[in-house]
Amino acid sequence: MPRSTRTLRPRTALLALAVLAVPLAPAASAAQPPAKEEAVSRRLPVVSPTPQHMARAGDDVPLARRAELVVGDDTDEAARSRVTETLRAHGVRDIDVRTKASGRAPLTVLLGPATRPDIAKALRDALVPEQTEGYALRAERRTVALGGKDATGQFYAAQTLGRLVSKGRIAGAEVSDYPAMPLRGSIEGFYGPPWTEAERLDQMDFLGDTKANTYVYAPKDDPYHREKWREPYPADKLTELGKLVDRATANHVRFTFAVSPGGSICYSDPADVKALTAKLQALYDLGVRSFSVPLDDISYTKWNCDADKTKFGEPGRGSAAKAQVGLLNTIQRDFIAKREGANPLQMVPTEYGDLTDTAYKQTMRAELDGAVEVMWTGTDVVPPEITNSQAEKAAELFGRKVFVWDNYPVNDFARTAGRLLLAPYDKREPGLSGHLSGIVSNPMNQEGASKLAVFTMNDFSWNDRGYERARSGRQAALYLAGGDERVADAVQTFVDLNHAAPTFGESNWQPQSPVLGPKLDAFWKRYESDPSGAVRGLRPTAREIERVPAVLRAGVPDELFLHDAKQWLDATELWGSAMRHGLAALSFAQEGDDAGAARERASMESLVKRARAISVDPAEHHQVGPVKIADPYLDEFFTGVLDRT
Repeated sequence: MPRSTRTLRPRTALLALAVLAVPLAPAASAAQPPAKEEAVSRRLPVVSPTPQHMARAGDDVPLARRAELVVGDDTDEAARSRVTETLRAHGVRDIDVRTKASGRAPLTVLLGPATRPDIAKALRDALVPEQTEGYALRAERRTVALGGKDATGQFYAAQTLGRLVSKGRIAGAEVSDYPAMPLRGSIEGFYGPPWTEAERLDQMDFLGDTKANTYVYAPKDDPYHREKWREPYPADKLTELGKLVDRATANHVRFTFAVSPGGSICYSDPADVKALTAKLQALYDLGVRSFSVPLDDISYTKWNCDADKTKFGEPGRGSAAKAQVGLLNTIQRDFIAKREGANPLQMVPTEYGDLTDTAYKQTMRAELDGAVEVMWTGTDVVPPEITNSQAEKAAELFGRKVFVWDNYPVNDFARTAGRLLLAPYDKREPGLSGHLSGIVSNPMNQEGASKLAVFTMNDFSWNDRGYERARSGRQAALYLAGGDERVADAVQTFVDLNHAAPTFGESNWQPQSPVLGPKLDAFWKRYESDPSGAVRGLRPTAREIERVPAVLRAGVPDELFLHDAKQWLDATELWGSAMRHGLAALSFAQEGDDAGAARERASMESLVKRARAISVDPAEHHQVGPVKIADPYLDEFFTGVLDRT
């Protein structure tokens, strides 16, 4: 189906968020609450992103068919809706919304600012964070208190409530939580077919679900973002952008509008500055309060107009920085600072991916307005790691904490051709929150398929010191699987087959198939001395790979993910089936049945040929070619079968 006709299934992840909590002991019925000793001994559910502090407060709180939701004039509407949706998803049918608790309800939920007297009293010892977007939660006896430092904190408290509900009970927990990094989310900054409106709307919901607060609109192939930056958006495109802004606001996500004029701007021409300001004003009028002026992927060895040479001198690092700083300071001081509610301007420097001190960076740190956020990709376009010392050095070079544009899981460069990049976030050092203003992911052209990696990235940026890769990867799988453990298992098998994360160099910064690869290596080693046992031991793996696509198609509620992954699911089924026939061929060969071995080998080769013929959808990606699955391990397996049969 063409991408432009895809429709979005609203809030498909809500139930998943409500059931991600995985109790480690059977929950008792509401009529027979467990003894306090038993309740307190049970471990709390896993919550993603990982809270800064979470501990047992007492017994689980049983849900009932009736509850009171106590709100005030300063209760966040989105948080109120999220609490209501969560309660209804778990069987609460009668929700009495009121401004004061009656004291007679089987369940009372208090929602609003943490300073509201009834909430402050119910929170008791739960520390209310001072940080922006922080919240405190306490669930005890028949009362759940959700108190936010601000409106966004209330929204995040409501989300955590959803993760604490399982099998008719709310975990008796005390939570004190806040984001370690101020900015968290995604930047649509790749080359190739941009996301559709449905995909962008879906991304806003996803970012809200994962407590991310930033979306940067910067698609390289939107002509009005780069080549036609001077031209106003057509009315229909402005209407579409307005819908995105509204959806982002409903999810407490900052819609950040980026316009990239560096390829043709004349920095010294007041008319160009006016055109840029007018472009930003049109989006401000739609409700946008965050703006970015990326100056990446341009040359500073030539000017776009003779007037810039006259004003700034010969082209070069220092003169380019002078021109850029003049533009950026004008936008920050004359536009941003004079617009109510506008957040500090963001920018991407031309030197965005290294730690070399140059005349460009010297000018930036000396003259760029201190309020401007500077984005940085790490020590390379796709860095194999980001360490605290690297981030600290970057802050020194630019004169401020940098905002990381992490080129993962983006798949728009040559070494990613044919790939989905699904591995959980890794090799970013705990403690980066002390040196960065935030992290945004540059996702894949395939929005739905990007969620597995971006989920874990948002987990890291919320609490980098508490991030555990394996736990976060499992939670991402459960999120996609709608909370179904069996489907999540299949998701993780699919992730393993699509685990490689290339860099611009020759090596991957995340390895391909860390589960399947060693299995196949061990298979061939065992095969030399125990061929029958080796074949018998590998058959369950072949069956699992073959069945994964059917499990995902039947069990994943996210239609956009299934659409994005279609070619890779088709190929996976064929590779798994080919693997099964290859094992059969080896068995027949061991038994001396040459005809049987030849028949199974032919079936294997036919399936492999079909799998290799599956190509990337050109409507989804500009790099058209065969999809890649578990390479080179599956190819090497089939070569080994051919050599032995």
